[in-house]
Amino acid sequence: MDEVMTVADAGGVNRALYGSSPPSQKLLPHNLPIFSAFLALALAQFLKVFTNWYKEKRWDSKRMLSSGGMPSSHSATVTALALSIALEEGAGAPAFAIALVLACVVMYDASGVRLHAGRQAELLNQIVCEFPPEHPLSTVKPLRELLGHTPIQVAAGAILGCVVAYLMRSTS
Repeated sequence: MDEVMTVADAGGVNRALYGSSPPSQKLLPHNLPIFSAFLALALAQFLKVFTNWYKEKRWDSKRMLSSGGMPSSHSATVTALALSIALEEGAGAPAFAIALVLACVVMYDASGVRLHAGRQAELLNQIVCEFPPEHPLSTVKPLRELLGHTPIQVAAGAILGCVVAYLMRSTS
């Protein structure tokens, strides 16, 4: 009897020969979730320059590389990642569960622990400024105050991440 090779069998042969995918796909993998996440990160950081100008009426290009501010790039990144995975693999996929839990932890941390650490740094900087010049801590470099995000900044980042993930999915 002659055996017929099906498409499924050919896929198995390719996996046996090349690993999980043919060599041409390993050079530049098409990974929509990672592209969506990094695009959301870049857009959020870029938008911080404009939201800072709106708030303080001055341009500060350093905001593109700093933490804190509007919108939260942390939230945008993890939300774009989670939603891209959900759109590509389904909400029942284990990868989506991992990404969703990661997103919740990151957003909670950004609006909780890091926000309060920044507020404490602001208070400590004010205290150090009041020390007399002869005090050993009077010349200490000030602590960074913009560490975390307000809940509105986190929500704005999450919305941006959702929009990026959805648009990336619809254009691919």
